[in-house]
Order: sequence, then C-alpha cells, then structure tokens
Amino acid sequence: MPTFRIAQAVAAAFPDTLIALVTAHGIRGHEPWPHTETALAELEQQLKDGTWHPADESDPRIEAWHTAYRAFGTNPRRIRPSVDALGRRLAKKGTLPRINPAVDSYNAVSVRHGLPAGAFDLDHVTGDVDIRYADGTETFTPLGEPGTVEHPRPGEVVYADSGGVLTRHWNHRDAHRTRVTEDSVHVAFLLETPHASRDGDLLKVAADELLGLLAPHAERTAVRYLGAAQPEVTA
Repeated sequence: MPTFRIAQAVAAAFPDTLIALVTAHGIRGHEPWPHTETALAELEQQLKDGTWHPADESDPRIEAWHTAYRAFGTNPRRIRPSVDALGRRLAKKGTLPRINPAVDSYNAVSVRHGLPAGAFDLDHVTGDVDIRYADGTETFTPLGEPGTVEHPRPGEVVYADSGGVLTRHWNHRDAHRTRVTEDSVHVAFLLETPHASRDGDLLKVAADELLGLLAPHAERTAVRYLGAAQPEVTA
C-alpha cells in the first residue's frame, strides 16, 4: 500500500494542517448501503426544513480554505474548495448527487461537517502519494474527462503520485485515473482541515462517522492522521 507524505515546504507553510486518512479494504460497492442513503436523506430534509444549512464562505471552516488557496495563488471564488462547491450545489438544488455508495458516504460526511473530502482507488495509485507544490511539469486528467490533460502551474498544492497529479488545488478536483467506482475494493479517503487547533476534534468526529458508514461494507477499515507532527503514514 502507498505511503502518504506531506512535503516539508507545505507543512511549513500550513503548519496547522491535519489530514485524516481513512482506509477501507475489501469494499463491497454493489450492495445496498442504507446508512449512507439515510445520511444523505437526513441532510436534504434538514435543509428543506430550515434546521441546517451547509457551511458557506462566511463560515470559519470555509474561510480557512479560502485563505489557504489564496496563499498558493488560487482564487477560491473561481476555483472552489471541494466542500465549498458541494455545499453551494446542495443549497441551490436541495439534493446531493448520488454517485456510488463509497463516494456518497464521504460526500455526506464532508458537507455535514464542512470539511473537504476526497478519495483514491488504491489499485490505480502508482507509487507513493505526496502532498506538495507542483513544479509545472506534472500532468492531470480531471475526473470525468479522460481525454483532457492539464498542467498544474508551479506552486499549486497538489496530491501527486509517480504517475501524475491526483488532486488539483489541494482538494478542488480529483483525477480520473484514481476515481472511486462501485468496483473499487481498496480505497483511501481523505478529510482535511488547515486549522487543526480549532477544528481538529471536528475532523476526528467526521473521520469516525465515515468509518461508521464504511465498516459494514468492507473487510477492514482504519484511520491515521497526517500533519506537521506526523508527515508520513502508510495506507
């Protein structure tokens, strides 16, 4: 299984970053996941009732990511953190997309807690995964656009393996190669905060919630934490 590393330069620039690496092996993605569907339906009903709203850019959790994006040269109102974009979509449409059970699970946890989330199919990861600054030579093929090749600009924070970039703008968009489908068996899920001194406990609650949705449909699950104090963990 790959090792996930946060580069020293990124850890130094964002020293309060904490990332929950939730792994699930032996996932059964073709069976019903009733707890995930319930989680999605509850969020949508709470939004309809007016008892809950997704975090927007006025929320400190989203504001922290906007600040981080600006720090590495990305305009967060043009290229939004994933949880920001997902929350805006939910607020506008009243529903969350149904992709597949594993993706739906992390989307539900992400928007409920106002934390970005993503996932990689580990069977399609090449080598180890680094959270680092792009140097401009890397390639990226966006999720759902297998014929498109992009080149992240130098200085952009990316997730990358030896085969290319897996996520652009830290958590804006994942790559097509490592997308999670119903057939994915070994998956690494990531939940992130750049402000662990404030939101670290929330991150751990969210990671536990995601584990609870995954565990009934996987052979084994685990969570590890990645940050300045622990810059390297193995999935």
